[in-house]
Amino acid sequence: MRSESLDFFKEIVNTPSPSGYEERAAEVYRAYTGSFADKLHTDVHGNVWAIANPDAQMKVMLAGHMDEIGFIVHYISDDGLLYFLGIGGHDSAIPIGQRVWIHGKERVPGVIGRKAIHLLDEDERKKKPQLHDLWIDIGATTRAEVEAVLSIGDVVTYQVEYQPLLGDRATARGFDNKMGSFIVAEALRLLRQDGGLHPEVGVYAVATVQEEIGLRGARTSAYGIGAQAGLAVDVNHATDYPTVAKSRHGQLDIGKGPSVMRGANANPVVFRMICDACRQDGIPYQVDVAAGGTGTDGNAMQLNQAGMAVGIVGVPLRYMHTPCELLSLVDVENCARLMAAFCRLVRPDTDFTPRLA
Repeated sequence: MRSESLDFFKEIVNTPSPSGYEERAAEVYRAYTGSFADKLHTDVHGNVWAIANPDAQMKVMLAGHMDEIGFIVHYISDDGLLYFLGIGGHDSAIPIGQRVWIHGKERVPGVIGRKAIHLLDEDERKKKPQLHDLWIDIGATTRAEVEAVLSIGDVVTYQVEYQPLLGDRATARGFDNKMGSFIVAEALRLLRQDGGLHPEVGVYAVATVQEEIGLRGARTSAYGIGAQAGLAVDVNHATDYPTVAKSRHGQLDIGKGPSVMRGANANPVVFRMICDACRQDGIPYQVDVAAGGTGTDGNAMQLNQAGMAVGIVGVPLRYMHTPCELLSLVDVENCARLMAAFCRLVRPDTDFTPRLA
């Protein structure tokens, strides 16, 4: 990965952006895409559109959400402890003992506490803790001390950032799915750098908001753009580690290329075009199957207005919704290449209507 792209990748992944609080990540996205987009637009929800050929009638929407899971402070006790709710889907066993940042008037460090294992009775030890059993300790001793630096409604993220591992692999807190925002930005950059996009085809690389709480940003962006076709990118569950049954979840391996979803949530013409583009450009890919709708931005995009011809692509990821998500950087690069290659095949008169012949 070129150094400028890697710097952007690290920055957007490390930037805190729980759902509904994406402003910091949006600043990072605008700063990077502004050098090659023909136009930038930020809508009332906070979605950021980086656009190539904004006057074209044929429009392709590329969506990667920039929100991440996190927590939000909803109560401060008299003795200075913070109680919190989850933003997005959490395994409640993971937060115990984690160091966190609370993003208030200033960034304040804290730790997530629970009664020590030595003090748990036998029944308590058998039960999985719930988020309401936990609290954040910032070292304060009174509510007033907390309120000098924090407020109700401030959001919380783990104190975990991007870390390279062996080979082309890396781990981070926020790959899901700021990785996707990186990919759609890189796809637009590749189209500008390497060419091949038809001048009468507009590409809208959208960093969407609030995916983790209901695909909200994709829904409003899709309506505002009115694209005929689109690709949504998200992380996808790798199944190449112990205890995951391939007979139940399918096979998807890290390092073997991005995934291309086939099923009811994917337009068959778009699916074929993605596969053709990958073969033409020598991009490895893996087919992923979904029987119905998906929990991705592609679900909201497909159902926009009279319908959008949607494809859903992904990057295999281990340990989703934990502070140590793991992926292959080569898969990330190839996913951006895939998106750009698809866009190059779209023409002003491309018909995405499913037909047998």
